Amino acid sequence: MYPTFTGSSRRPRNVNLSGQRNTNPWATSSWTPSTSGASKTVAQAQAEREKRQREREELNAAKRLQRVWRGHRGRQSFRQACRKRYDALYGQPIDHDSSRRVTVALPLLLFFFDPVQADDQRRLELFLRDLASLKSAPSNFELFSSNSWDQFAQLLVSALERRPASSSQPLLSVLLDIIRRRQAAIIPVISRYYKLLSQYYAQGKRLGISVEQQETLTEAVTVPLEPHPEQALSVLQAYQAFAFSYLSSSDLSFLQRNPVQIARCLDLRVLSESVIDAYSRPKQIDSLSKNELLWLLSHFIALNRSTPTSQGSKYLEALYLQLSLLVDDIRVRYDRQGPQNEANDDTASENSDDEADGSALLSPWVLDQLNFLVDEDGISELLTRFTSTISSSDRLSEEASLLAGYTLVLLRCFPSHSDDIKLRLFQGDISTPGSSGSAATPSVKYFWKAASNTEVFREIVQPKAQQQPSLIVALLQPGSTRDQEWRTILLFLELYNFLLRVTDDEDFLPAENQISSEQSPATARIRSSGLSIRELKQLIDFLKNLSFTLYYHLPMIMPSASRPVRMSLVSRKASVEEEETKASQTSFAGIIGMDVLSLRGVSTTTMRSLYERDSRRRYLPIDFWLMTSKFDMNGFISAVVLEEQQKDQMDEEDEDSDSESSVDGRQTFRSFATQRLSRAAQIEQGRRSRRVQREQLLAQVGPKLEILRNMPFIIPFETRVQIFRQFIYLDKVKRRSGHVDADRWRLSVVAAGGGFDDPSPRGRDILGRHSARVRRGNVFRDAYNEFYTLGEGLKEPIQITFVDQFDQPEAGIDGGGVTKEFLTSITDEAFSPGPDGHNLFVTNSQNLLYPNPTAFDELAEVLRHHGFSENDVKWKECMVDLTKNYEFLGRVLGKCMYESILIDKAFAGFFLLKWSASGQGPLNDYRANLNDLRDLDPELYQGLINLKNYPGQVVDLSLDFTTTDQFKGPSDQVHTVTRPLCKNGDEIAVTNTNRPLYISYVTNHRLVAQPFRQTRAFLKGLGSIINPAWLSMFNQSELQRLVGGDSSEIDVEDLRRNTEYSGLYVIGDDGREHSTIEMFWQVMREFRDSERREVLKYVTSTPRAPLLGFSQLSPRFSIRDGGTDEERLPSTSTCTNLLKLPRYTSKQTLKSKLLYAIQSGAGFDLS
Repeated sequence: MYPTFTGSSRRPRNVNLSGQRNTNPWATSSWTPSTSGASKTVAQAQAEREKRQREREELNAAKRLQRVWRGHRGRQSFRQACRKRYDALYGQPIDHDSSRRVTVALPLLLFFFDPVQADDQRRLELFLRDLASLKSAPSNFELFSSNSWDQFAQLLVSALERRPASSSQPLLSVLLDIIRRRQAAIIPVISRYYKLLSQYYAQGKRLGISVEQQETLTEAVTVPLEPHPEQALSVLQAYQAFAFSYLSSSDLSFLQRNPVQIARCLDLRVLSESVIDAYSRPKQIDSLSKNELLWLLSHFIALNRSTPTSQGSKYLEALYLQLSLLVDDIRVRYDRQGPQNEANDDTASENSDDEADGSALLSPWVLDQLNFLVDEDGISELLTRFTSTISSSDRLSEEASLLAGYTLVLLRCFPSHSDDIKLRLFQGDISTPGSSGSAATPSVKYFWKAASNTEVFREIVQPKAQQQPSLIVALLQPGSTRDQEWRTILLFLELYNFLLRVTDDEDFLPAENQISSEQSPATARIRSSGLSIRELKQLIDFLKNLSFTLYYHLPMIMPSASRPVRMSLVSRKASVEEEETKASQTSFAGIIGMDVLSLRGVSTTTMRSLYERDSRRRYLPIDFWLMTSKFDMNGFISAVVLEEQQKDQMDEEDEDSDSESSVDGRQTFRSFATQRLSRAAQIEQGRRSRRVQREQLLAQVGPKLEILRNMPFIIPFETRVQIFRQFIYLDKVKRRSGHVDADRWRLSVVAAGGGFDDPSPRGRDILGRHSARVRRGNVFRDAYNEFYTLGEGLKEPIQITFVDQFDQPEAGIDGGGVTKEFLTSITDEAFSPGPDGHNLFVTNSQNLLYPNPTAFDELAEVLRHHGFSENDVKWKECMVDLTKNYEFLGRVLGKCMYESILIDKAFAGFFLLKWSASGQGPLNDYRANLNDLRDLDPELYQGLINLKNYPGQVVDLSLDFTTTDQFKGPSDQVHTVTRPLCKNGDEIAVTNTNRPLYISYVTNHRLVAQPFRQTRAFLKGLGSIINPAWLSMFNQSELQRLVGGDSSEIDVEDLRRNTEYSGLYVIGDDGREHSTIEMFWQVMREFRDSERREVLKYVTSTPRAPLLGFSQLSPRFSIRDGGTDEERLPSTSTCTNLLKLPRYTSKQTLKSKLLYAIQSGAGFDLS
């Protein structure tokens, strides 16, 4: 029984009107109240309305179908009737005057002609035969109306599309006659017309065509492009069709063999304008594939190359637009076939996909055209064309921006040729109009003048920009004028970077007496391109303010500065098009694919280059680089430490989600927006997108860290040292679970396994791997064998036992002192050059250390001497072992820095620069400088300087782009190997023009390429102990101080305050020192600084004080009584920084004994 409001207990019938069956057998079957009558009525009425609407739509659709079919059938019937009339007309005998038949036949032909039907093609031939019989036709256009001629021209194009090139001659000749007399006739089908011609060329390439047909095709290409003043719009449309329907074809072999024949019939300026106009309307560009656009670009270059006369700035603008859109594809595909053909791991797997669609390799002809853009002739022609377009000084900024934009895109397309492009542009002069006529200005100075006169530069260089970063943020937003100015600034920075690399210190700021009329052209060019002190200060202020904002306020900039845009260079503005967002790319300064990170990179590189030069040879005030007013320095250290902790946490989260994000990233770039890109270009864009996201996140989490990593010189050195020590302390706390002290850490390891009574196997294993027995005289090899497998585990405390020749342990307990002795012994042994060392490092004339550049060559020669080849397992094992030696030595040095142990080793400045650069990018990013070569090879440096200053013809010296490396073999025989500096270097002679590039390549080979494997392995080991980002906070001289201590004068009072005493020398309750101790400090004050350093080295093994004073010395400087025998000399335990001083009663005796001890080197022992 079911109670209801109606009083009825009968269950109502459940009717399902949805048309769906209940497929769930376990669904509840309980009764539910029925729908009310009003709701049911409404639902039924709605259903009936929908049914009636469907019926009406079906009826209307049927009517439309019938109407269309009736129309089609009617037209077909009428066409058939027209064909019968046409056949009947041509079935009659031919009169003497066939003009009447032609007049009647053309309307019929226009109506019924179907190019697919062979009979209609035959009927067309009959009509053309009549036209040919009329001597005055088709020149007599009065036979038909203009509209009829237009329709007939379009009919001919349709007919030709269905004919092979071999049978096209009669139709094509008539069509050309019509076009000559009425150009507008072909405009409605102009794209189809040029597509047809490109197909005929392709057929001719495969099957061959006669000379007459070839001439006809050439004429067919150029006739629609002939100038008609009254039809200027038609001409522009014809040129666009010529470019995008004809030049985009890959089968134009005739044009590729002889572009002059077509180029001389063209107005190349109008061609450039048509390309520019088309690029302002994205839909036309999107209809072409990347390959077609690449062929268009290549044919465009070839046509302009064949015409020596300048086409004005329009040519440059058209090139700029085409390269901008193709930049990713050109860079990936060009480098794949270029000299730097080293496939990336990420793209190697995609090569098969690219090869499948033919996009992997560029045609040799396309390569030739692209190479023209970057070779000497191409750059010279570029400057010639550019100079000829400058009409007044008022347009300098606009013209400079155009050249800058084109050159920047060129650098992005051809990164392997970036040095060649910069060199040729650097060597060029730009003629600018003036009051007294045109004057030739070096390109660097020209762009400096243009850049420094921009509104952007003037705003940023002002002091108020340092206090109001929002001003700079506003200047980074897209805008027509700002984009022009940023392009000019960007190219100046690129060129000035190149200038700094090829400029030595003497030419950077030459004294007045050094400037002479006898200097070589190369030296004169460098000096004339340099900046004065006033200009340098202005440039550095600009770079500091700009770079600081780009690092510290990046989150304010990136969302707006890198939004999707479409380029319109005709109006020179960037316009946002929401409907085209999916096909857009990021843009900055109007350069597609560039963002503010690119600006930040070149700005930082220039600034650091100027800073390194100033730190090497000071030309600015000491505090000029500081920007401490931007921070609250009282809380700066704690704020940076907090950011470091947040960054570590972010890095851990990133590692957990790395695999997911990489998969998602790959899928993102397979969307519709990028499906037309090659796979390599998609991966390139994916990397760029992930880099942007990473930089944005870093700027949000650690803006101060980013400043310290990239602009450390704006913070005082002492503050950075404190931050460095804090970072290490935090790392120790994190790795050792809070137990920073070595003994406490060991106790925690044992306690975790059950204590000393019952230690776990894991605890024993950990402590065992951090303990070693080491033989004196074989410290490095034993340490390598015992500790290499630890990796970054070397950061944890280690326990060392020295053993003698009988494998008996030496007396002493390692409370930290033996570890110091162990580490300093390794460095003494491993860094020792010559036969006593391991030949891993060598020294220059100033006894500065750097990796042995010939170490791998020497090892290879030894292996060859013993009969091994490069494919032998033994060969590979030896090479890998040598690499591991460098890596382990890097770890050892990092361990010394990690434990604040100073070592008495001095490294070459160029080698220390690589330490600093390792925190900013891969080793490849280190840019070798000519001045750095002075530390490596003074003779080679002087030889290159002489070459740079050589006044005669360098080609007479018979130099080429190769270099010789010399190394010793197993029998001390000197071997010489000649290596190319670039592709086909042995075929390229060194000339007056390319000698700066030769000097740059030689410098790069000696400083980067030759010692690459050694340096990379060493830095890998060093980076596993000391975070490379921490090293990037210091320059080369600061890193040397960090490793070996402060080179300033020894502060005796600071040393006295931080000295500990033991034995009888312990200070009593009265606070008075022992008389011997008082005499010792009196003697130390009387010593010269060099003698104080000898004492310090005698006790601590290094002659320099810690950077933050002797309070940072670990272990502390200590003095213990050494007995009453005044004949004994003072002795030391360098492992514990302990001086054992006998109780002398006379100051003179103490002074003489101490001097004798430190000068003779006696007294070193291990307590």
